[in-house]
Amino acid sequence: MNAVTRPAALVAGAAFDHPEFDAHEQVVFAHDRDTGLKAILCVHDTRLGPALGGCRVWPYASAGEALTDALRLSRGMTYKNALAGLDLGGGKAVIIADPRRDKTADLMHAFGRHVERMNGSYITAEDVGVSPADMEAVAEHTDHVRGTARTGLGDPSPYTALGVFAGIRAALAHVFGSEDLAGRTVSVQGLGHVGFDLASQLHAAGARLIVSDIHAPAVDRTVAAFNAIAVDPGEAHAVEADVFAPCALGAGLNAATIPAIRAAIVAGAANNQLATPADGEALKARGILYAPDYAINAGGVISIALARPGGDDVLVRDKTLAIGTTLTRIFDRARDENVTPERIADRMAEERLAAAGR
Repeated sequence: MNAVTRPAALVAGAAFDHPEFDAHEQVVFAHDRDTGLKAILCVHDTRLGPALGGCRVWPYASAGEALTDALRLSRGMTYKNALAGLDLGGGKAVIIADPRRDKTADLMHAFGRHVERMNGSYITAEDVGVSPADMEAVAEHTDHVRGTARTGLGDPSPYTALGVFAGIRAALAHVFGSEDLAGRTVSVQGLGHVGFDLASQLHAAGARLIVSDIHAPAVDRTVAAFNAIAVDPGEAHAVEADVFAPCALGAGLNAATIPAIRAAIVAGAANNQLATPADGEALKARGILYAPDYAINAGGVISIALARPGGDDVLVRDKTLAIGTTLTRIFDRARDENVTPERIADRMAEERLAAAGR
């Protein structure tokens, strides 16, 4: 095997043989010599339309870890967009970098050039480690970007938080017979744009807050603003609460954490919360109601998909608040069929994808 073909074969093998590979249509490994950009852009499924999904900047320990995240997240976007009723497929991008140390405008410019090379098969947007200003930088080099001032409502995170808030209320109604948050305790893990906004809405509705984040200033800000109680992020799932709201990274619901959960409901903004399908069954066995992540956190993608430059956000807010109605249907079907909520959510999304394929 010569030096030219060997890297390509290794890259292809890394994707095709990966346990998270799920008939993805494109997996692009992107590098820029001048800025040091290392990115993976994944298109999972375009039966409903071009693949829309955010760009995440994170200091992954390895390229393999980044690939795992990109494959899982892009598949999740396919299901999220389908369940939300959007005419869009699923995709995702990850950049291997520390967002507080390595991220620059030039890095985002380079990423934008790679998005442009995909000719519209992938549309990017904001995600973990990426700010609205970063997306404006990306938009200098491609039109295939959403969540900017030019393409609509700008920062999508308030709508993600709004949808999670509506989903939490639906979950409370299902478990306790009332969606009222007054006096309820919610543990919010992760206090970035979405987590802080969610904490604000919960506080305004009368909830007691327990908060955590790996970034101490974010914790201090939230404690001061909402009279919250701070805990270590590694203990957020184990505190006594009505709702555990994971709003950080994925795979936090696993064999180690689920036995320690002391909340009746898990409903948060993080993507890919279940480490494995068996973890959804484990939550059900413990009597814990799980709001499928891609159902409850779809507000952001709804905002960037439906927003129009110069328009108001009435349609976006109405469709985002309807996430609560969708979750109520999922919870009721899951109860009636004695299966986990994520299985029902998957079926509903797959039914729409199959219809598009026909």
